[in-house]
Amino acid sequence: MKLLNAALACLLAATLVQTAGAQEKKKLRIIGEETKFVVNTANGPLEITRVMTPCAKNEGWLQALVPEKGTHPVTEIEILHALNDKDSLVVDMRVVDDRIKGTIPNSISMPYTEVSMRLNELGCTKAAGKWDCSKAKKVYAFCNGPVCPQSPIAMSAMIRDGFPADKIYYYRGGMLDWEALGLTTVRGDF
Repeated sequence: MKLLNAALACLLAATLVQTAGAQEKKKLRIIGEETKFVVNTANGPLEITRVMTPCAKNEGWLQALVPEKGTHPVTEIEILHALNDKDSLVVDMRVVDDRIKGTIPNSISMPYTEVSMRLNELGCTKAAGKWDCSKAKKVYAFCNGPVCPQSPIAMSAMIRDGFPADKIYYYRGGMLDWEALGLTTVRGDF
């Protein structure tokens, strides 16, 4: 019931924002730097925009479901199973200030700006200044949600530095979806 009430409150707030002057609100990015997307309808062009709502987590932009070729999109079910898999790591790639407000239990903190320097914690070894990730663990990466670029930026850096793309699993829904679904979080864990 608590989840239903939260979801209804979020939906109501979003509807009120849209109907009570969304034009006055700052337009947020949708894809890259673009703040609008034009759809050609039977009645002519229709402009789709995006504004901050009470349900949103940040002002990022829409992230692709597969941000890097070879990576795998996953849902909450795969994250739950990965939390008990000794060959997998669920990695919170958000900045520490976001993580301490709440995160997925049993996940590890590795801010996106540090990932490529900490590949050893993901099962890679470094020799002669180059990473060998042939024995790396599977990494289930997440950040704030579908508009958060932090984990996609980190994944790109990981692959650039030698981490195999096929061992990266992207939970695009991140904390936004995790919390919206009423799943357990832990606070102050870092």
